[in-house]
Amino acid sequence: VNDNLIELFLLMRCLRRASAKTVTLVIPYFGYARQDRKTTARVPISASDVAIMLENAGADRVLAVDLHCGQIQGFFHHSPVDNLSALRDMAPFINEELVPTFGDDPICVVSPDAGGVARAKMFLESLTTLGVSNIGLAITVKHRSGPGEIEGMNVVGEIQGKHCIIVDDMIDTAGTLCKSAETLMELGAKSVSACATHGLFKGPAL
Repeated sequence: VNDNLIELFLLMRCLRRASAKTVTLVIPYFGYARQDRKTTARVPISASDVAIMLENAGADRVLAVDLHCGQIQGFFHHSPVDNLSALRDMAPFINEELVPTFGDDPICVVSPDAGGVARAKMFLESLTTLGVSNIGLAITVKHRSGPGEIEGMNVVGEIQGKHCIIVDDMIDTAGTLCKSAETLMELGAKSVSACATHGLFKGPAL
């Protein structure tokens, strides 16, 4: 991530020194997006700091794909940000390849955390538009014992006897995804599938 950010920064400065009229950034994966607020005292809001760096370097417009949270768009005070969604394009694939295997059984779109509810709702609406019926929405709520450590989970919504599709913006170590899947199966889900935009697959995810 750091190497890519510095390369992007230097390329922007090169373009500005070459008298480019406008500079538009296409950033499929926005680094440091998860550090979007202060969780404890004396820590940086890194997503905001990256946005400030890119604007000061000369970005006129930014195109991103499935930002971790929508408020990152507000971290750019002068450059318009277009947050494109790849999940809308995944919905037809899920509808064609996965939904037919469920038969007439009910389906539930699941957000792995409270912050992803809007994303899951959008995905549900995309499936509904494609003609998928008998579909609901649920949320898994994490309880952390420490940084990166999940102690337990609760589920908000009815998932028993349903085929669950977990929708997320990224898979990093896959800890949240695996714990969500385990919890859903323990509570009576018929099956668990997942789709995400950014596959980082670090550490135990491989």
